Amino acid sequence: MWGNDSKHIRDRAFFSPLDLHFARFMEELNGGPSREINLAAALASRSTREGNVCVDLASLSEEFIREGGKRCPNFKDWSDTLIKSQVVGRPGDFKPLILDETGRLYLYRYWDYERKLVEGIVDRAVKGEDKPSALLGRRLNNSFPGGEKGETDLQKVATFVALTRKFCVISGGPGTGKTHTMAGLLPMAVELFGGKGFRIALAAPTGKAAARMQKSMADLMGHYAARGSSAEFSEAVISAIPKQASTIHRLLGAAPGSPYFLYNSANKLSIDMLIIDEASMVDLALMSKLIQALPSHARFVLLGDRNQLASVEAGAVLGDICYGMDLTGLSEELTSSYEITTGDRFLNTDLKSQRFGITEKITGLRDCMIELEKNYRFGAASSIAALSLAVKEGRGEDAIAALKSARSEGPLDWMPVPENKAFKDAIRSLVRDAWPSYLRCEDPVEMLRYFDEFRILCAVRKGPQGVEKVNALVEEILWEDRLIDSGGLWYSGRPILVTGNDYSLRLYNGDLGIAFSGGEGRGELKVFFASAEGGVRSISPHRLPSHETAFATTVHKSQGSEFNKVLLILPERDSPVLTRELVYTGLTRGRKRVVLWAEEEIVRTAISRRIERASGLRDALWGIGS
Repeated sequence: MWGNDSKHIRDRAFFSPLDLHFARFMEELNGGPSREINLAAALASRSTREGNVCVDLASLSEEFIREGGKRCPNFKDWSDTLIKSQVVGRPGDFKPLILDETGRLYLYRYWDYERKLVEGIVDRAVKGEDKPSALLGRRLNNSFPGGEKGETDLQKVATFVALTRKFCVISGGPGTGKTHTMAGLLPMAVELFGGKGFRIALAAPTGKAAARMQKSMADLMGHYAARGSSAEFSEAVISAIPKQASTIHRLLGAAPGSPYFLYNSANKLSIDMLIIDEASMVDLALMSKLIQALPSHARFVLLGDRNQLASVEAGAVLGDICYGMDLTGLSEELTSSYEITTGDRFLNTDLKSQRFGITEKITGLRDCMIELEKNYRFGAASSIAALSLAVKEGRGEDAIAALKSARSEGPLDWMPVPENKAFKDAIRSLVRDAWPSYLRCEDPVEMLRYFDEFRILCAVRKGPQGVEKVNALVEEILWEDRLIDSGGLWYSGRPILVTGNDYSLRLYNGDLGIAFSGGEGRGELKVFFASAEGGVRSISPHRLPSHETAFATTVHKSQGSEFNKVLLILPERDSPVLTRELVYTGLTRGRKRVVLWAEEEIVRTAISRRIERASGLRDALWGIGS
């Protein structure tokens, strides 16, 4: 992805037929051939396919594009020509392409998505704080009795922010307590804001993430059921906590084959609070449509990890929204309000470091965001935690040191990518150790559970260390060990990952199923998927939407999932997809053990490279460059 990095345009800017058709269409609308319009339109179209929201024409001034030997015009001349055309306008104009004052060129719909998302966030953020009540203070102190000595309990602060502001982001890596925080704030929200009449919706970008969210709700209900009459909340409050979670598409009322939703700016959702999990996976278009469908009074809470990979589609929305967390600290007004409400001292002085010149708008946004830092899954001496932190912070040499100190039988193991036959032998060793138990299961529920114990994650799809090659190798190994039947594409035990949406079947991109013949199917092979209620449901293979074998998946596809053991494979050759965020996301999928196959120099290079997606969202929210 070339993003803002112009050297990638020189190396890789190949336009698709769609890009070229769009470019010719723009010329026709403008009344005739125009090199400037043709090139700008093709670049804008390609940019969105590469994950960008716009293309920065100013950074391409006089750059050479190999495709067809094209050189970009001087930016001033280029922009003058574009603005005088019939198809390019300034922000606020209704034209197919929008060129802003900084040189960003958007397809109109992406400029509109960005504008409406900014308006929805800022409107909620600048409304300021709801006055905290004494009841809120008591509930916070009961649910979060105290942090470590010398530290403020940031889960408690996050809950305070979520319950006193209309917009809240709670960021943190796996094991930092985002789910626990959500479970704590839900009954408080019901009690504080109206009991059964307070409507809360829970949603996530994929079916699997929604199922995990729903399981957390089932665990919460089990906790209160076990407490019985001694529970701190009344039965009326507990009964009003939402039990179901859905995908965002289902929440909005998606129509098959249509980009439009039943709920939108003209037909708002009937809810008072919306909590979205795995928010880093939500692209610009979907996040914009979501906030447009929210009533103006509704609270909006995002849970996610801002350091993870961005969405597959255009935008790096959570990262852009959270940019200001590195810009400044929390305001004195917020920390003082927290101290008065809870009686706790706010001890994390680094979070109170407000910088000079910060505007009221930035202060309002920053006070809506909390990052959970303490990891409850890994101890202070955990090698996985140390490596993940070094990668997240871009400390390449510390990451290499952590890898070199890893022990082969410990929670973290590292080796260079095995070569040729040794690659298959090394895969065979891990597969034989991890997967025979799931393949011998006689129950699809157990089969799904055992399969999720281990996963192979690849950075790329193609090539000797890519998903396609590794999946073929695993199938070959399992056939040689007589654990699967190689008689055709379908066999009992074949794991599949859904790669499209089918709303009638309630199957969504990212859902994982396993083919199984027996049990409910009475010998007929069906594909079983975990249901939100804790059981399974089966579907004929012939009815499935687009899908692929999933012994190995890309790191991107693994977002929203965690496994006890992970093998992360980076290719031997460098690629633009190898970034700090990809390595961090892959490492943090492992709960107990992570095995990394990668060359030392590839690891070092990947950690030094950040995802850069062209967008105006960061600037519009935080005033960068303005």
